[in-house]
Amino acid sequence: MKRIGLTLLTAFVGGAMALGSYKLIEKKYADNMSIDDKQKVYFASNHLSPAITSSAGEVDFTQAAAAVTPAVVYIRTTYSSQGGNSQQDMMQQMFGDMFGQRMPRQNTPQMASGSGVIISPDGYIVTNNHVVSKADKIEITTNDHRHFTAKVIGTDPNTDLALIKIEGTNLPIVKLGNSDDAKVGEWVLAVGNPFNLTSTVTAGIVSAKGRGIGIIGREDDQDNNPFGPTRMRSQDPKPNTGIESFIQTDAAINPGNSGGALVNTKGELIGINSAIASHTGSYEGYGFAIPINLAKKVLNDIQKYGAVKRGYIGVSFVDLSDPASAEKVKSDKTNGLYVDELVAGGGAESAGLKKGDIITKVEGVTVYESSDLQERVARLQPGDKIHLTVMRDGNEKSFNVVLKAGVPVARTAAVSKSATELYNKLGASFMPVTPAQKSKFHLNGGVVVTQVRDGGIFDSFEVPVGSVVTKINQQPINSVADIDKAITNLKNGNVVISGYYPDGGSFNNSFMVAQ
Repeated sequence: MKRIGLTLLTAFVGGAMALGSYKLIEKKYADNMSIDDKQKVYFASNHLSPAITSSAGEVDFTQAAAAVTPAVVYIRTTYSSQGGNSQQDMMQQMFGDMFGQRMPRQNTPQMASGSGVIISPDGYIVTNNHVVSKADKIEITTNDHRHFTAKVIGTDPNTDLALIKIEGTNLPIVKLGNSDDAKVGEWVLAVGNPFNLTSTVTAGIVSAKGRGIGIIGREDDQDNNPFGPTRMRSQDPKPNTGIESFIQTDAAINPGNSGGALVNTKGELIGINSAIASHTGSYEGYGFAIPINLAKKVLNDIQKYGAVKRGYIGVSFVDLSDPASAEKVKSDKTNGLYVDELVAGGGAESAGLKKGDIITKVEGVTVYESSDLQERVARLQPGDKIHLTVMRDGNEKSFNVVLKAGVPVARTAAVSKSATELYNKLGASFMPVTPAQKSKFHLNGGVVVTQVRDGGIFDSFEVPVGSVVTKINQQPINSVADIDKAITNLKNGNVVISGYYPDGGSFNNSFMVAQ
């Protein structure tokens, strides 16, 4: 009997040790997984969620709404009223007034609100860049009324996307779909928090795809109708770094929906709601969402590298879908992109494209307007190849263009005694230094600055991307967790950040934190 008891005890202890070891290995493995991988693991092991079938034949949105609503969160931001640059003010006017219930401008902290979507069980949330731009504090309320404080992981103003994170486990998530499969006329649901009415679901159809409305990355002149056709279709377009290929929908989207979910009837996330066409700032029939296939690339880059790695074809072009533009270049074509200029040493020039070529297809898909090309390119990395078909002297020619890296355009987000707020206020994203960077700066560790956002502390100190932070308050920094530790429980409110500029020069920047 004693022997049986001893055997059982040994088996129990051995099993507990094996389970503990497995959990440690599982956590280490999960920390290195991409968002896509976490999605696959979550939905492969989550047997609680029933399979959701399309309700196109029998219009019933209840299953899709039930699957998505728990993972759509309410975002409330607090930010200072101190003025930023003109582009940021413009973005806040164009986006913030539309999607956040903001208080009048004054010399006191201001509040705004929006939505976000949980996309990994450990707390990664996708939202719009303009929702968290310059935020000192980001408060998250889940559908089941739990409260968290979020940290900005990184932003991409060129797509109006941001990745933020809360500390949680086993959080409900939305399954990422395939926005390429979305069809005009297909039923969709918009889920968000309009007018502070949390967990609101509206229904509509996909009205159009590939919409470029000229609202991201453009420094337009002020007018009395900032959200109407004159804003969307400027007759004299200015240089624009924005990447737009919106899914247009007539599902009702209102202030507070920004950053929320656009899902199909299978409950799959196909877009992030971002803008509306309106004369009043409220719903007038058309909303626009960033396609999730573009968002996947941006979010995975931010998670992996701390900033978006974007490849460029190396051309400037004229969109022939605009008759006035086509007339200027003396073209009788009604679609395609007229190559107006080639970047010396760029991918297009190296592949053999010439000025006067007309890009008619990308990866075999017809190019009707600029968004058809830009969105496809934006999904790829420097070094990737993209297949272009061009019309030259009446004949079609094919080229494989290797995308080249361009100058990073990353920069956006907002002192208090909260470590998470202070981290957001730094206005930067970080990754551990590589062996090459350690050798270059003769270091044993540190974190490299992968993004600097307008209005943050790093922006104020003019610490550029590529700099290496080695210490904060004399504490060695080798990870984001080290940064959190260094700025928690400050004794005298003084923060000193030390490191090296990309050219090797050292810096020691200090600032005070309000106690």
